[in-house]
Amino acid sequence: MTRRVLLAVALVLPLATTACSAIRTEKAAPATAAPSAAKTSAPPASARPTPAAVPALTPAQAQAALVTYTDLGEPWAPTEGAATWRDGLLKATANAPDCQKLLDALYSERLFGAGAQVRAATGLDDTWNDAQLHHQVVAVRPADADRTLAWLKTLPKKCGTFTAATATGAVQNAAVSDPRLPGIGDARQALRLTLTGENADGDETVLTLDVAAVRVGDDALVLTNGGLGDVNPEVTQAVAELAAQRLADVRKQAHVEI
Repeated sequence: MTRRVLLAVALVLPLATTACSAIRTEKAAPATAAPSAAKTSAPPASARPTPAAVPALTPAQAQAALVTYTDLGEPWAPTEGAATWRDGLLKATANAPDCQKLLDALYSERLFGAGAQVRAATGLDDTWNDAQLHHQVVAVRPADADRTLAWLKTLPKKCGTFTAATATGAVQNAAVSDPRLPGIGDARQALRLTLTGENADGDETVLTLDVAAVRVGDDALVLTNGGLGDVNPEVTQAVAELAAQRLADVRKQAHVEI
């Protein structure tokens, strides 16, 4: 592991247990008193709130769950815009349906499908290696999230190697592997996609894109970390761990303050 990776992991991991602050929640209205003065019995257990009945995160709460450049420190900074490799290389036509579905989901940044709602999102740039990190907090039904995670788990076998053509006709040799994640959240899956070929100018390129998807209760997070230079999986895993812990902390705080 390089000195840079050790530094990045050292910066990220201690933050994974830090609870989020400045979370705005909406207080529930007080219950209306019953017209009768007679003492009523306690409601049955089935009538009590369950985790599934907890309202969706507010925009402020979802925003508080995002990882920021101040969490990670140098060399990360707020993004200056979408990387050129997104249109130049990631927007491509694959030779297999599942592989095409993966490319489309990564390019559109809708990994959990059109039915999932992106509650908050941010982008960070690695100013040393020109990598780009995107982080989303997504509201998605647990069953739908788990189906997506199960599908992602099949891709290292279905799309271990495949070819894809960019809009300019340049052929990319693609590979998908499973870098694995620590046991974070309620369910999780990671992938590493590499596209090796040429860009529109005929220059040889290697795009590496790490993907981490984690379900935390009725919400999920998607993290991508990619670029044409060094992309360290240890950094991706450490940031995913921090992001999952932060989302869990926000959800817990929101539940307490209902």
